[in-house]
Amino acid sequence: MWTSKRRAVVRALVVAFPSIANSFSFRSTVGSSRPRWLSQQHSTRGYSVSSINMVNQIGNRVALLQVPVTESKSTNLKTASDYVRKAHDAGAKLTVLPEIWNSPYATSAFGDYAEVLPNVGDKLKEESTNEGEMSGTSDDSTEDSWGESPRLLMTLAKQYNMYIVGGSIPETCDKKIYNTCLIINPSGEVVGKHRKVHLFDIDVPGGICFKESDTLTAGDGVTHFEVDGLGKIGVGICYDIRFPEFAMLLTQQYNCKILIYPGAFNLTTGPAHWELLQRARAVDGQCYVLTASPARTSPPDDETDDTKYPHYSAWGHSTAVSPWGEVIATCDEQPAMVVTDLDMTKVEEMRMAIPTMKQKRGDLYRLVDGE
Repeated sequence: MWTSKRRAVVRALVVAFPSIANSFSFRSTVGSSRPRWLSQQHSTRGYSVSSINMVNQIGNRVALLQVPVTESKSTNLKTASDYVRKAHDAGAKLTVLPEIWNSPYATSAFGDYAEVLPNVGDKLKEESTNEGEMSGTSDDSTEDSWGESPRLLMTLAKQYNMYIVGGSIPETCDKKIYNTCLIINPSGEVVGKHRKVHLFDIDVPGGICFKESDTLTAGDGVTHFEVDGLGKIGVGICYDIRFPEFAMLLTQQYNCKILIYPGAFNLTTGPAHWELLQRARAVDGQCYVLTASPARTSPPDDETDDTKYPHYSAWGHSTAVSPWGEVIATCDEQPAMVVTDLDMTKVEEMRMAIPTMKQKRGDLYRLVDGE
């Protein structure tokens, strides 16, 4: 059973990336003790992937990729590819990219970086020959129109035999732009496509003013998919996490045991609400909540840097939260990979111990799908 004094999942670590080229190190984020599965005769510092031989997928291991984002799409694609490879090397069966990982997070940038995305059921017809390179041609003109970002994700998922929750990408469709997350299975097939339902339109006095609706169109669907060992998984994007009704649909109507939110909270809302909302959704839904944020980047020097788009400072702190509402793995604002193993029996334990889903007062209130 859960207790307030002991974290339910002890297998958690953070992989910090001083730079893409350098090998990365491991440090535990769960309590003060070393993770049991690390060799006891070594320090937790200075491990590379190869030195601990973490190549095969390990149980219900997930990786949250906190990647730095630049104005160069080609650099962003290379960074994402590197991080997904390292997630595979760490034994993850599912990995999560952050919101808007291929583009600056700016309304003026979304149209410039938008791509045509595939739909649920689509897959590449030929396997790539090299990481990040899509080979072959297709008789399907729709596939020919897909952008390089989704093609990369589909290739990597198949190459590494893993599920990829592809953060989000600006999508162009029917002369509209959406903030869209693709979910790719190990066969390279799209098994979920979530268009951000709630657009980030806020004006905090003395804080931040941002209106996604200046450029983006809201989605109109609820997205979930299923993974062996993990069960049903629901997906939202960033601002979607602020709406408990949306999460309740996923957990109570569709029995999702994990909710995943790629997000890019800022320096105003991040310290106040990022962790709070994740813990709230985890307790409400009695489920795991996973988030992946872009890494924080430094504002440009106005005198020396020639940037085209307004700078956006992401809060970072990609996090995993248990059904008890505890943070079981997290990181700071720097580039990182958060890796944790999910004990899915804890979901049912929580739902049996505190059976709120069976105690709803249907005579007073009711949760229904939208018309």
